[in-house]
Amino acid sequence: MTDAAKEPDDARADPMPEQAPERPTMAPFLGALAIIVLVVIGIVLFNVFGTQQTTSGDQVARAAVGQNDALQRQDYGAFQEFTCRGDHDTEGGVLARQRDVVAKKGERTLDDVTQIQIDGDRASATVTYHFANTPDDKSDVPVRFVQEDGAWRVCSK
Repeated sequence: MTDAAKEPDDARADPMPEQAPERPTMAPFLGALAIIVLVVIGIVLFNVFGTQQTTSGDQVARAAVGQNDALQRQDYGAFQEFTCRGDHDTEGGVLARQRDVVAKKGERTLDDVTQIQIDGDRASATVTYHFANTPDDKSDVPVRFVQEDGAWRVCSK
């Protein structure tokens, strides 16, 4: 008998049979792309059909914040947008008073708008402010609002 005949069958088998080289597949990438597309579609649908209505209370608060911001920037046009017609005064008068307050107390920061009460085209709220020179001294100020041309505006008169 030959040596080859004496060897067991498994010894003659190639310990590492040749395999076809692994080819990367597109499946993981296509799966990730599908997830991204679904997320983008969800965001678009939410923005188109989502509820983005603001309440009257939100609009009142926005008027208070907008007026304060306009005063701090000394932007008379924006001040008029958030202030009732009866409180407009002259640009020079409004800005001079604002500069005087800033010189004495520092800039005013609006902290909160609470206790919003709406009665038809009139509203009231408590607005909490502090000034830069006394940041720990917060003031709760009752503020009146009126609805003019479909928008809420701060109105002291």
